[in-house]
Amino acid sequence: MRDVFHEQLDSVFGDLATICGEVEQAVRLATEALLTGDAEIAERVISADVEIDRARERVEETAFELLSLQQPVAGDLRVVVATLRMVTELERMGDLSVHVAKIARLRTPFVAVPDEVRPTVSRMAEVAEEMVSKVSRIITGRDVQAAIALGRADEEMDRLRRTSFAELLADDWTHGVEAAVDVALLGRYYERIADHAVSVANRVVFVVTGENPRAVGA
Repeated sequence: MRDVFHEQLDSVFGDLATICGEVEQAVRLATEALLTGDAEIAERVISADVEIDRARERVEETAFELLSLQQPVAGDLRVVVATLRMVTELERMGDLSVHVAKIARLRTPFVAVPDEVRPTVSRMAEVAEEMVSKVSRIITGRDVQAAIALGRADEEMDRLRRTSFAELLADDWTHGVEAAVDVALLGRYYERIADHAVSVANRVVFVVTGENPRAVGA
C-alpha cells in the first residue's frame, strides 16, 4: 500500500516539473512578445494559461485524494502539503507571465520597453526564465544544494529591480508616465516570478530535509 502511495507522490512531483516547464515557456514567449511588440505571441501566452490552471487543478485533486484515502503522517504528510503549496506558486508564476504578455499586447504595434531600459528589462527576463528552468530540475531531482544556490542567485534580480527604478526615476527620463508605469510593473512581475521560484525551491528543501532552508544553507 505504501509503495503505491509513494509512486503516486513521485507522479505528482513529475506533474509539478511539467507545469514548471510550461511556466518557463510562458515566461520566454511573454518576453518575446514584450520585446518585439508581437500581439500574436502575446495572445498565445494568455490563451495557454488555462492549461496551467487545469494542470494545477489535477495536482490538487491528486493531493487531496492522497490526504483522504492514504491518511499520510509525518514526512509523507509534509510532502503532500508541500506539493499543494508548490503548485499554487507555479500557477502564480504563469499568471505573472500573462501580465507581461498583456502589457505587450496593450502597446502593440509599438514596443512597451524604451530602448534605454531594454538591457535591464531583458536581463530581468533572462534571470526569471533561468530560475524557472532551474526549479524544474530541482523538483525532478529534489536537489537540495541547487535549491539553496537558487536562493542566492535571486540577489541579481533584486539588483536589477533597483536599477530599473533608478532608470525610470532619472531626470533624463523622456518617455512619460505611461512608459514609466509599464517598466515599474514589468520589474515587479519579473521580480515576483523569481520570488516564487525561490519559494518553490525552498519547499523542496523542506520536503527533503524537514528543515528550514536557511538553516540547511547556513
